[in-house]
Amino acid sequence: SYTTDTKSRGENKKTLESLYSLSVDITKIRRLKEWVLLQDEAYVKELAGILREMGADETTVANIVERCPEAILHTPEEINSQRTLWQLVCQNEKQLVKLIEQFPESFFTTEHHQNQKANILFFQELGLKNNIITRFLTSAPNIFYNPVEKNKNVIETLQRNYLNLGGSEANMKIWILKLLSQNPFILLNTSTAIQENLEFLQKNDFTDQEVLQLLSKLKGFIFQLNSTTMQKSMLFSKNIFKCSDQELKQLVLKCPALLYYSVPVLEERLEGLLKEGISIAQIRETPMVLELTTQIVQYRIKKLSALGYDIKSGNLESLNGTKKDFEVTFGKIQSKKERPIFNPVAPLHIED
Repeated sequence: SYTTDTKSRGENKKTLESLYSLSVDITKIRRLKEWVLLQDEAYVKELAGILREMGADETTVANIVERCPEAILHTPEEINSQRTLWQLVCQNEKQLVKLIEQFPESFFTTEHHQNQKANILFFQELGLKNNIITRFLTSAPNIFYNPVEKNKNVIETLQRNYLNLGGSEANMKIWILKLLSQNPFILLNTSTAIQENLEFLQKNDFTDQEVLQLLSKLKGFIFQLNSTTMQKSMLFSKNIFKCSDQELKQLVLKCPALLYYSVPVLEERLEGLLKEGISIAQIRETPMVLELTTQIVQYRIKKLSALGYDIKSGNLESLNGTKKDFEVTFGKIQSKKERPIFNPVAPLHIED
């Protein structure tokens, strides 16, 4: 909505002077978003005043403007409206200033103010804690731009399906809140897409209980897929592992990544494992290894090899898990290797 024609207009001298007085690095703004400096109207002093009122020091004010120069184009009314809105979920203004400094773009998106407000109130009614809503505002701000009816519709679809799949009324709220906390981007999907993906799983003979299990394991990512890509990924796995439909189903339940990742991703990861001398049989035994990128697998194999651990002859469990899980496994193997292999009470044979 702002002009970017830098040739026809010069920089606004008043804006420059105001920015200099705040010790803002103008070269950063020129490099990032020079068009901001060309606007006739800017509210530099007003913005700085509001931020100071909230407890921000000079350095913080300068940081915010350098990271999000378009903040100076918002009127004091718009900024104060956002301030009031975010105060609904922030503990105090100190926390709010910290969030604005870390995520200025999220805070200074004022175009969807009414939707943002309606969604914050809806999430609070739903039972989401304020710290979770705050996390959404900073890491997934676009879910607040939807009309609240759209988000309500998605939640109702999830609730209905949870009950239809045999989930209990008593656990439904906890399940929904956990799903949302793990993956708020579920709300960017349509109710139809959610319905279609669940029907796809049922058509592929997953029982209601298994579908619920998959939903929990996939942290809601299943709703960002479509039946075509899931079908292709399952067919690819079936051919690679040479298994029956029932065996494939068990593999998917063990490792939902076989459903979630596209064929090119699975191919690349499989190839990386085979290059390391790992067999298809080993991968079939521990398919969760396909959840790791090729780089992570290579790094972990290298670390284990340095301890003399041969991954080709062992099972792949030691490669699995998060970074923390792997460090624990590695530590156990390391301490086992370092432990002296002798009996302290056995007599020593010393040559004369």
